[in-house]
Amino acid sequence: MAGKLQKTQGFEAALAELEQVVADMESGKLSLEDSLAAYKRGAELLQHCRGRLEDAQQQVRVLEEGTLQAFQITGDASQS
Repeated sequence: MAGKLQKTQGFEAALAELEQVVADMESGKLSLEDSLAAYKRGAELLQHCRGRLEDAQQQVRVLEEGTLQAFQITGDASQS
C-alpha cells in the first residue's frame, strides 16, 4: 500500500488506489494488522475522494449561478 495521502493526489489516482485496497481486503489474504492498515488507508482515500467530488460540485454550482445565467435571453430576439 502507498504511504501518506498526498493532498495533490488526483481523484482518479485516489480512486484507483481505493479500489486496490478494497480488492486486497476482499482477498482474505491480509493479516489482521495489514487489514487494519488497509481499512485506515481506505478511509483516508474515501474522505479524499469525497472532498474532491464536493469541490467539483461546488464549482459546478458557481458556474450555474454565475456564468451560465449570463446567457439567458430576455425578450424576443427577433424584435431587435
